[in-house]
Amino acid sequence: MPPTIPARRAVVAFLAAAAVLGATAVPAAAASHGPAAGHAAHGQRGYGDLARLGYQEAVAITVVKRVFERGDTAVVDRFVRPDYIQHNPTAADGSAGLKGLATSIHQQFPEARYNVKRAVSEGDLVLLHSNVVLVPGTKGVSVIDIFRFQGGRIAEHWDVIQNVPDTTASGNDMFSTLSSPQVSQPLDHRLTQANKALVTKAFDELMVHKDLSALDRYWDPGYLQHNPQMLSGVPAAKAGLGGYFASAPQLTVTPKRIIAEGDLVAVHSHYVNYPGDRGSAILDLFRVRNGKIVEHWDIIQAVPESSANGNGMF
Repeated sequence: MPPTIPARRAVVAFLAAAAVLGATAVPAAAASHGPAAGHAAHGQRGYGDLARLGYQEAVAITVVKRVFERGDTAVVDRFVRPDYIQHNPTAADGSAGLKGLATSIHQQFPEARYNVKRAVSEGDLVLLHSNVVLVPGTKGVSVIDIFRFQGGRIAEHWDVIQNVPDTTASGNDMFSTLSSPQVSQPLDHRLTQANKALVTKAFDELMVHKDLSALDRYWDPGYLQHNPQMLSGVPAAKAGLGGYFASAPQLTVTPKRIIAEGDLVAVHSHYVNYPGDRGSAILDLFRVRNGKIVEHWDIIQAVPESSANGNGMF
């Protein structure tokens, strides 16, 4: 039986990435939960767009794995612009700063592993949600990287990093997919814009305007929680967020960028508890099924007083 149109588009995306990166350079993760699997269901994208998104995602995964697992600086020269803009507060600006970080990390942690769990691609942005383990046998950190591409190369980078705790309130870890179907890659690509609009409105009502009743309108009652300090379900969310809003009456939440692909929608925001507070960078990642938010992951990092690059975290 000849392949379906979506299947052919998936092959086009994967082969385009492989052709540019080289057959051995395309990680398995790019095929298992990247455009080769996820974008195939998007009936409105053409071959060129699929190929570009597949290429960008494969490049992002290749760069993080080679930089942090191998200390590879050649991959930076190949895929990162010299004027690369860095927003990680501990890293220097430019491709030279990234190469220095690659060398330093590999020297200190030669067995580091960058385990990409899921990827979300939209436009010129690629988001990777990963478990980075510098020392074997430890739980490592949860990291969400956002890469902006320009002219086929990585031009800018933001990230949010949080230690993985030994236990969580819900018993759910910070990475697994528990809602059905238990698939890490984005699904239902024809609903990307509808899901993005839903999450944008839900987030604005709940977090920006602090309206707890938004949980009844947009969230599934039994939604699954991966925040290590919160229980699953709407009642737990109401209790936890209600307490947070009461303790921080001057809280402001400012979304900086929203990235969506299929049923996954990410909101990168600046949370400031009171005037003068540097606040926190928070990445909320939502899964939408049948018009309701059914699952949530997040990463929280305090904004430091100073930055090695002066660009700020947003």
